Amino acid sequence: MLDAIGAAPAGLSATEVSRRTGMPLSTAHRLVQTLAARGGLERQPDGRYRAGLRLWEVAASAPRASGLRDTARPFLEDLYEATQQNVQLAVLDSGAALVVEHFATRVAVPTASRIGGRLPLHASGVGQVLLAFAPREEQDAVLAGSAGALHRPDDHLAEVLRRVLAGIRRTGVAVAARTMPLPALAVAAPVVGRGGQVVAALAVVLPTEETSGPAYVPAVVATARGVSLQLAGAPMTLPGRAATGAARRVDGGTARGR
Repeated sequence: MLDAIGAAPAGLSATEVSRRTGMPLSTAHRLVQTLAARGGLERQPDGRYRAGLRLWEVAASAPRASGLRDTARPFLEDLYEATQQNVQLAVLDSGAALVVEHFATRVAVPTASRIGGRLPLHASGVGQVLLAFAPREEQDAVLAGSAGALHRPDDHLAEVLRRVLAGIRRTGVAVAARTMPLPALAVAAPVVGRGGQVVAALAVVLPTEETSGPAYVPAVVATARGVSLQLAGAPMTLPGRAATGAARRVDGGTARGR
């Protein structure tokens, strides 16, 4: 039921909830009324229900997102101030890149991402980074199209994506152009947690006509390395030799240049 309501920004009536979820109408009425009474849903004047602030309050306390956001936010703010472009932080969740932090200016390229929004693993910078370091079975599911990410099984597309992911693992950086849901160019890098595993990805998202995407790599990598060091509490190396080298080039200097 929450999935159905979350996918409908304008809200749903109890009847629409029943129809979309397949649950009996009486059950849908009872559940939406119970959640509304507790603040989980908010009833609109037109009788539709939308997600309530109580859900946001509970979700904001989720340890995986809240601890990561608190640690990463100062670094992301610096990257945002330096680039004046969209900055994203995302984690792998249920076959998608779940955006847990997002900064943007009025003049930045429009994107479909928002905090709590989901981006496709195969067609976004943060998604490709997360997929590159995901368990093999999850990679295989996306590559085979069974997770819906490729929309249809396609051996050629799967092979192209497999080479892209191998390059990301080798360099520790993704420079990804996409046309859906909106045109954009993303420069992304992995964030490593205390156990040495990739726990998130961060990216700068630029207009597709931006030709200096690679020039953002050192700043993005340095930001990811800073978050990783803070999470780990000790010096460590990000995946990819090139990423490590890029991070060293901006260490002791500034991540504010392009």
